[in-house]
Amino acid sequence: MAFLSQHVRAQAPAPPVYPRMAAYLGVLHPIVTASQTGWEPNFSDYYVVGFPIGINLWKTPKLGFSVEIVPIIRAENQTSRVTNVLFHPGVLVNLGNDFTLAGRLAFETSGRYGLTPVLNKIVKRTPTNSYFIAVPLPVRFGNDRPTSVTAGFQFGIVF
Repeated sequence: MAFLSQHVRAQAPAPPVYPRMAAYLGVLHPIVTASQTGWEPNFSDYYVVGFPIGINLWKTPKLGFSVEIVPIIRAENQTSRVTNVLFHPGVLVNLGNDFTLAGRLAFETSGRYGLTPVLNKIVKRTPTNSYFIAVPLPVRFGNDRPTSVTAGFQFGIVF
């Protein structure tokens, strides 16, 4: 009768296999941009929104590569249009506790270029995807405009 009293144990989930790939979609809201010409808030005279689409390739549990493309739409004076497309490759560093730091290069069709550090946090996991929030801080140069720094807010889904 000993076989009847044995505890049934579930198998532990298999650890992730590396390299590992994930795709994501998001919505990006620039909040305010600062440069030597002053502060320029979004949502007042116009509205700018971006839609990041990307792929992350995790080489190890701590380090990965990411590439994203971000079409940016500007709505102003009762019209809207795609004003810019951003190519955004970068390195991912897993900080633990569902935080990731992305260090991205930035190349814009508007002629601007620069760097974008992004702090990302997974806020909910499900068996098929995860939901995240992020704070990007784009720094941009070039195209006969002063250097600028923008604070933004992003959210999205990882598949």
